[in-house]
Amino acid sequence: MKTASLNILLIILSAGIMLSCSKFQKTLKSSDYNLKYDAAVAYYEKEDYYRAVSLFEDIENIYKASEKGQNIQYYMSYCYYNQGSHILAGHYFKTFAMRFPHNEHAEECEYMSAYCSALMSPEPSLDQTYTVQAIEEMQAFINKYPTSTRIEECNRIIKKLRGRLETKSFEAANLYYKIGDFKAATIAFKNNLDEFPDSPYRENVRFLLLKSWFYYAEKSILTKQQERYQNCINEYYALIAEYPSTLYMKEAKRIFDTATNKITKN
Repeated sequence: MKTASLNILLIILSAGIMLSCSKFQKTLKSSDYNLKYDAAVAYYEKEDYYRAVSLFEDIENIYKASEKGQNIQYYMSYCYYNQGSHILAGHYFKTFAMRFPHNEHAEECEYMSAYCSALMSPEPSLDQTYTVQAIEEMQAFINKYPTSTRIEECNRIIKKLRGRLETKSFEAANLYYKIGDFKAATIAFKNNLDEFPDSPYRENVRFLLLKSWFYYAEKSILTKQQERYQNCINEYYALIAEYPSTLYMKEAKRIFDTATNKITKN
């Protein structure tokens, strides 16, 4: 009995799916644009974004210069967004905000465009083009809508994205240090300090910059050593000035004493 009931249920479900597909295909092939629009909105409201966007795409150019055209662009943006197509969604959101700046959804779409870029920001080990783009777009939104209720969220996202750039910058500099390219390490660590003054890695970066200068000096020809040991000493003073109780004090002091002796001996 249970098997028979299950089979009947499957038959009913299959028939429903076939009827639904048949109805969609019939609407898609129809030349009644108003019918397509109404059906697309109905599919959208049922969260059937695949069918909705298929119909919207079919009539997008028909209603391009009308109020329905604005609605279609808005619906399509969210269709792509809810399907996880963030590149397409970001494009449609941005286009909507640019084409219809006085529409009630313009601010929302401008934010969503930036948010889509933020969603495409990868892990710190990967290329951070989308991260930089998202930060720029979020900041542009803040500048354009300083009283928006979305400002707090924008700042939170920017902080998170900058954290990825900080990590990327630190890991790149640390890689130079680990492979023994101390010249590149000094430059990369210095850039990290300049670009991210509030970085959680800052104390570690200061110490690694000091060590990089020391090892760079050791590998240098004699005529360049004094200048580079002096840079090492300068970084020691910068470290203890900023972090007088630094965890790296013992090793930093040892390097400082060695660099001072090298300068004196030279």
